[in-house]
Amino acid sequence: MKAIQFKSFGKPEVLEYVDLPTPVPGADSALVQVMSASVNPSDVKNVSGHFEHSVPPRVPGRDFSGVVAAGPQAWLGAEVWGTGGDIGFTRDGTHAEFIEVPVAALARKPAALSHAQAASIGVNFVVAWLGTVDYARLAEGETIAVIGVSGGVGGAVTQIAKARGARVIGVGREAPLAGSPAARLVDTFVPMDEHAAERVRELTGGAGVDVVYDAVGGVAFELALSLAKRRGRVVEISATGKRRVEFDLIDFYHNETQLLGADSAKLGVAESAPLMRAIAEAFDAGRFEAPVVAAHFPLARAREAYEAVAAGTPGRVVIDMA
Repeated sequence: MKAIQFKSFGKPEVLEYVDLPTPVPGADSALVQVMSASVNPSDVKNVSGHFEHSVPPRVPGRDFSGVVAAGPQAWLGAEVWGTGGDIGFTRDGTHAEFIEVPVAALARKPAALSHAQAASIGVNFVVAWLGTVDYARLAEGETIAVIGVSGGVGGAVTQIAKARGARVIGVGREAPLAGSPAARLVDTFVPMDEHAAERVRELTGGAGVDVVYDAVGGVAFELALSLAKRRGRVVEISATGKRRVEFDLIDFYHNETQLLGADSAKLGVAESAPLMRAIAEAFDAGRFEAPVVAAHFPLARAREAYEAVAAGTPGRVVIDMA
């Protein structure tokens, strides 16, 4: 099979377009023919050597949509999708024509989505679901501030929050991409500048928001804490710009703020499957919309796809295998 592989860490130019043996699935595994796979910022970081548990040579890639080519009879020919913090890191990933996954990882993709659209969902919606639904337990009628609302995770959080009946205040350096679901669903957009906290307080009658989902972290951490109402919940998933932060501990405990970390990389492809099934149900029910796919690349040009993501291309970047 054709695949993209890196044998040493570095910039996207270390990626090689290679021939590798097609995996032969074991008794508890299935072989999926990958139709489309997205490129996430974490994939670029993986190739650069950001993750200590990733050991080359490795085929990168976390998200996929494809067709079961071998495995249990009941699954043969089924259109499936998935993501995982193990594939592309401790086991070969999705930027290849085929991938072997545990049978427990199989989840049917939403029927209304193309493979390219389905491949653009995994990482973003799983970590958004973890932080919004499982950890912060955002409820109907509550208000959530989404820092980094124009990004993939921010857009997913916005969709999940609106489906749960919440009000969404989007915060970011730039507004959501025109034509994206987030652009239509955000109730109010607040520029991320020195007036952001004051503006959010004004929008909430001085109280602050019930939940802050900070998809930026690091340089945005103190802002995130300042937006939470008393006993509000703050979700952190990243550390952009700096990993060590300072904040006023007295203000923090006086406000009785709950600080939550969410890391989708801790979920392997099998552990992610239940979330992918729940997300698929929401798509099939019409509660979610596919994000904007900004660019398509064939597998042979995967290096260009990585360069586009590294450059910050708005919208999702997808590798189509066919």
